[in-house]
Amino acid sequence: MRAAVLHEIGQDKLEVLDDVEATGFGPGKVKIRVRATGLCHSDVSAMNGVLPQPAPFIPGHEGAGEIIDVGDGVTGLAQGDRVLLCWLPACGACPACKRGQTQLCLAGFMNAGTPNFKRPGGDVFGFAGTGTFTEEVVVDAGCAVPIPDDVPFDIAALIGCGVTTGLGAAINTADVAAGSSVAVIGCGGVGISAIQGARLKGAAQIVAVDPVTSRREAALKFGATEAVSPDELADAKQRITAGEGFDYVFEVVGKSATARTAYETTRRGGTLCVVGAGAMDDNLQLNMFELFFDEKKILPSMYGGGDVLTSYERAIALWRAGRIDLEGLITHRVRLTEINEALDQMRTGAALRTCIEI
Repeated sequence: MRAAVLHEIGQDKLEVLDDVEATGFGPGKVKIRVRATGLCHSDVSAMNGVLPQPAPFIPGHEGAGEIIDVGDGVTGLAQGDRVLLCWLPACGACPACKRGQTQLCLAGFMNAGTPNFKRPGGDVFGFAGTGTFTEEVVVDAGCAVPIPDDVPFDIAALIGCGVTTGLGAAINTADVAAGSSVAVIGCGGVGISAIQGARLKGAAQIVAVDPVTSRREAALKFGATEAVSPDELADAKQRITAGEGFDYVFEVVGKSATARTAYETTRRGGTLCVVGAGAMDDNLQLNMFELFFDEKKILPSMYGGGDVLTSYERAIALWRAGRIDLEGLITHRVRLTEINEALDQMRTGAALRTCIEI
């Protein structure tokens, strides 16, 4: 079967090969025919080494498709079921799951170290234990979440990561208050979803911050009340908040420099919500006096900061009701053989989300 493979960390191009096989099928597993997958910035971060991932590997973790085989012991799933892929399934038994913090379950991360593909030259890993830039993938049954028949595969794929992450950051983690002021730094697919979440929660001012003009223009269509470039943020803070700072600031880039800017843009007693996934050696510096004196809440948000299955259902309900726009997030569509074009679209900021149709 065909798949897009990164041979070594640090390479900026994927090679589409037709000699890849999905492996590991057996008890507790399902095999999925991937129909659509989104390109998330985390995929690029894994390719360049910002996020740890053994290589060679197949990127992609934001996918949807149909079940083509079910292993022994799997219940609630059957051949032909339409599903989205959850790259961070909850085991239900660990301390985090028992506390109700299923987004912190480590079971899914354990899958990342086990190859689930192979080629004639050896094993190949799937990013985050999945790897959706391929025609077929074998995953734990918990990674396959059934979707209603009226949800298209491309929409379901977005819900599998970016939409859930961004919406959840605003709704679950930050719990944005009605009438508040919000700034969102980084307006790709996740940042736009955070903007939509803040709008749903009733924020009065939502300032989108991004260096790319097309993304700023898009943010206005999705609910931002104003869109500025990074060097215009200080002026927006002064005009909108009289210099005090925003009630909520979302950092959706994953860099210490933007996190520091976000901290400084948050008012005293306000909330900084860290959504971007960054490198382990990129350290955010805060002095102990400001940490104490400013009483700013720093809230990291992992996969939307809540139960992902509940978040999926909520996103579908909001989409059906016309309260959120998911179709508009997909600005580009490519085939798997054009995957490197999609990577260029992401790196230049031309795309909010590129859908790879497989």
